[in-house]
Amino acid sequence: MMKNVLDTDLTGKVAVVTGAGGVLCSQMAKVLARAGAKVALLNRSEEAINQYAAEINAEGGIARAYKANVLDRAALEAVAAQILEELGPCDILVNGAGGNNHKATTDKEYYEPGDVDAETKSFFDLDEEGVNAVFTLNFSGTLLPTQVFAQQMLDRGGNIINISSMNAFTPLTKIPAYSGAKAAISNFTQWLAVHFSKVGIRVNAIAPGFFSTKQNAKLLWNEDGTPTARTKKILAATPMDRFGKTEELDGALLFLVNDQAAGFITGVVLPVDGGFAAYSGV
Repeated sequence: MMKNVLDTDLTGKVAVVTGAGGVLCSQMAKVLARAGAKVALLNRSEEAINQYAAEINAEGGIARAYKANVLDRAALEAVAAQILEELGPCDILVNGAGGNNHKATTDKEYYEPGDVDAETKSFFDLDEEGVNAVFTLNFSGTLLPTQVFAQQMLDRGGNIINISSMNAFTPLTKIPAYSGAKAAISNFTQWLAVHFSKVGIRVNAIAPGFFSTKQNAKLLWNEDGTPTARTKKILAATPMDRFGKTEELDGALLFLVNDQAAGFITGVVLPVDGGFAAYSGV
């Protein structure tokens, strides 16, 4: 096994990671396994998590893949019972499932006269179903797994890590529903931290800045591999002048789940953004 970067020892602990089929959360699953945790990778489709679980096991870790829809409480309860039997009770929950929907995205950054009658998709054309889907996936997709897996922490303590976003601090153009949903995750993180403060469960969130992943590739790169206009704006607003690397979330995750290093930290949203939030643009 590769050594983890903070010497965080999670030997004997069980970590559950939702959305583990994605680039960022699959990396988180690998990092937790390298720290000694037995990791349950949850995702709506199995192909990716089967591969990631196999990679963790090949490194010498312990991982199992479980098909689960984070919006189906009954399915989550069934999976939780299976994980309890096969790996043990949950000690760490990473709520990584989430995402946007093109129906909840405007075509342009700014409304201009005439857009309401044009072919462009303006604010007034946002699809209610798409907006609701974004809020449901991000918020309920965090609430329901927490309801299910936090029950296994009540008599033992534990760590819950939610995945927020820098657009929770300052909304990004074009994606009002996703920005609002992630703001709700930050607020919910604080609420949960207070709610569980008397039973030894710490709740924090990580707010990634801009990382280039499969999910946002079409927004960031043209088909020929050149940066889009949006990428140029992002990098111009990021003092470190680059996208984050997936492994640059490792330290934040390992720090927050380390009960020695972060034992008095709960209810925080930790930015990992290359200075994006600190830069005024001037």
